[in-house]
Amino acid sequence: MLASLPDQLGAAAGHPSEEPQLTQTTPSITREFPDGEKPAPQSSGGGGKGGKDGDTYSARQLEALKGLEPVRRRPGMYIGSTDLRGLHHLINEIVDNSIDEAMAGYCNTIVVTLHEDGSVSVLDNGRGIPVDMHPTEKKVGLEMVLTELHAGGKFGGGGYKIAGGLHGVGASVVNALSERLVAEVYKDGRVYRQSYQRGYPEGPMETLGHTSKRGTLIRWWPDSKVFPDRHHDWGTVADRLRELAFLTKGVSLALVDEARAFCYTFYFEGGIRAFVGYLNANRNVVNLRPMYVEREIDGNMVEIAVQYQNSAFTEHVLAYANNINTEEGGAHLTGFRSALTATLNKYARKAAILKENDVNLSGDDVRDGLTAVISVKLQEPQFEGQTKTKLGNSEVTGQVSTVLSDALMQYLEENPAEAKRIVEQSLTAARARQAAARARELVQRKSLLESATLPGKLADCSERDPEHCELFIVEGDSAGGSAKQGRERRNQAILPLRGKILNVEKARADKILANEEIKNLITALGAGFGDTMNIAKLRYHRIVLMADADVDGSHIRTLLLTFFWRHLQEVIFGGYLYLAQPPLYKLKKGTGKQERVEYAYSDPERDTKFKEMGGGRIEVQRYKGLGEMNPEELWETTMDPAKRVLLQVTVEDALKADEIFDKLMGSDVEPRRRFIQTHARSVRNLDV
Repeated sequence: MLASLPDQLGAAAGHPSEEPQLTQTTPSITREFPDGEKPAPQSSGGGGKGGKDGDTYSARQLEALKGLEPVRRRPGMYIGSTDLRGLHHLINEIVDNSIDEAMAGYCNTIVVTLHEDGSVSVLDNGRGIPVDMHPTEKKVGLEMVLTELHAGGKFGGGGYKIAGGLHGVGASVVNALSERLVAEVYKDGRVYRQSYQRGYPEGPMETLGHTSKRGTLIRWWPDSKVFPDRHHDWGTVADRLRELAFLTKGVSLALVDEARAFCYTFYFEGGIRAFVGYLNANRNVVNLRPMYVEREIDGNMVEIAVQYQNSAFTEHVLAYANNINTEEGGAHLTGFRSALTATLNKYARKAAILKENDVNLSGDDVRDGLTAVISVKLQEPQFEGQTKTKLGNSEVTGQVSTVLSDALMQYLEENPAEAKRIVEQSLTAARARQAAARARELVQRKSLLESATLPGKLADCSERDPEHCELFIVEGDSAGGSAKQGRERRNQAILPLRGKILNVEKARADKILANEEIKNLITALGAGFGDTMNIAKLRYHRIVLMADADVDGSHIRTLLLTFFWRHLQEVIFGGYLYLAQPPLYKLKKGTGKQERVEYAYSDPERDTKFKEMGGGRIEVQRYKGLGEMNPEELWETTMDPAKRVLLQVTVEDALKADEIFDKLMGSDVEPRRRFIQTHARSVRNLDV
């Protein structure tokens, strides 16, 4: 999803669906002192003489936050943000507790309900949160879990062998950030209930009566003082529950939407084998039956599923530790990659597919077209920070390597036909890599020798600090000419592209680097390409795609986004890629000194401004292309930092982004046809 990012003034733009999300960055604030001036020294005493009260710093100014107050003061430290991502994080925290019960073998059903009143509830059939009195804290277990940070059964007390939430803050954080929370525990034939307001108990835990059920129900109403938007997105919740169902085989996760009277249940007996099949659903697979292994080593469980496809020449590997998506990889991914390369080379030589004088396949070669899921479940996982994006357990590298080496070799020997196809695909990738290396050398050499007069007609800027430099990638020579004349030459560079670039979703690296427009773009950016990319050498820290507001312009923008996503991802993750938002309409009234001109970026804005301008003799021009604007108009509406609106491209869900690019730009037509039919009614601007 895209959100508008006004540079300084501009108005909000529309929200095209099914695209990477945009976020607005917040500038840091620092205090600067004139040359030679130093900040006044601070008093070390408690209100001593020699300075104003504001300059003193004593113990009386220290504040100790108690209970859940730190969470309410700094919610971002615990849930990342207070936007929709943070709102949905509350659901993840409670669901993860139920999943921990499932991994411990005590729960097989979890129900998440989005209630009509804006609240959310999570019900499981696990053991139920303890309700007896703690021997030293003098609180019942339920109240401890919901009111004490770092209180839970995941600190070695024997409650859980394996758990995703290791910090014990999940339930208490949700309680702290809710206007109201109600907890019910079904345990030992009785129902126990306790209610809270913004983290504080409304009263002691009650015993309501008898029941044959077992488990825990947590229902909460997110706090309006914390979350400006409390609308839960069904799709976001469903994606996470589907992922958890894949990773926790045999567990049923249901999502109920009361407002739409809708219920959907996720259940996968095949676990991550089914996950790999789901990821490759619209692709031509090389080995029809995924290689799968599950094995315990030294108390840690290792589960791996591998399948190759030849529809897109990209690697798609998801790595999890205790059901947490470790997006930055870590020890388990390192062990997987080393074992995959070594085992395929060993088999290829053993089967005489690789001859004695042949060079070994590289890691890039054997990962061409690879789809895999790695899931490790550890007793003592070590994550890098609360975000848990990288696994640090060094012993896991050897464990994963051992498991994959043994299982993959057995699979290859038992399935020689599929093994041959996998190795041959890797050999094809090796030949393409060698050709790409030669093409890359030409591109890099051209970058060094011809940086001033590129064939792509790059009009560079005079500024040399990348942080202050902008590159506008413009569709066509006509718009490129207007942009060159209207730009701020000091820090704005212009690169016109002729026509549509290659669809890289269907091409290997050697073919990509043979495309003249792509070579010009890579050379202009200066940071390299693919695995050899060095983001530190990027010449512009604001790269703006500027295309026409018609079908062809949308297609060109999508082709460019595909190229950046597949081969220059660091540009996106670094926050350097933007989409220009040229106006759709120009409204003009009067002539000479009485002339009034307004621009509109959408149909509703056009109608509003038409009324504001008084209606009647007004001339409305619909822009079909950037070439229709003269340099002054292009600067004023699209390039001037004081007025323009830019959309910053960011990635909220890499898995969904991969799926969308594959569906829209891949070689299989049918998924694209279904997508168009599904979303036909939501088209905003139809160019006919």
